[in-house]
Amino acid sequence: MNVLIPADTIRERLDALAIQISQAYEGKPPVTVVGILNGCLMFVADLVRRIDLPLRVAFITASSYRGDATTPGKLVIHDGLLPDLKGRHVLLLDDILDTGKTLTRVVSHLIDLGVASVKVGVLLRKIGRQEVPFEPDFIGFTIPDKFVVGYGLDFDDEYRHLPYIGVLEGKE
Repeated sequence: MNVLIPADTIRERLDALAIQISQAYEGKPPVTVVGILNGCLMFVADLVRRIDLPLRVAFITASSYRGDATTPGKLVIHDGLLPDLKGRHVLLLDDILDTGKTLTRVVSHLIDLGVASVKVGVLLRKIGRQEVPFEPDFIGFTIPDKFVVGYGLDFDDEYRHLPYIGVLEGKE
């Protein structure tokens, strides 16, 4: 596997993102960080520990990949893990902005729940795959159109545990 983003580079970028996020929400009521499971797990865990603000953390599932698929299918959203978000400022975190369909649907879903505001942060923004217009507020890294795994991203529920982002051989 070719390492695209080493672990130490991820750590350094998360430090910078945490500063950006802390400044964006400074002086606001406590922010609720909502992570999109399962890919965001490492990103959320490492990032929230760096953000110097009062936070609540919650999760939602939204997935369009099943099993060993490398192309998205029908999106399914489950919000049973969310607390009441009405009137709350939400920072939605996801592992990757690929087609943009998942993030646009989840943002719409959160707005329908009555949130005060939604800002979006992604660890990775993949170039060349976006099908719907969407601009995240916070971006970790911009990457080429390669199938990546590691640091929470998977292929058939494997590779999430890797401390780096790698390009999966044969799936490029």
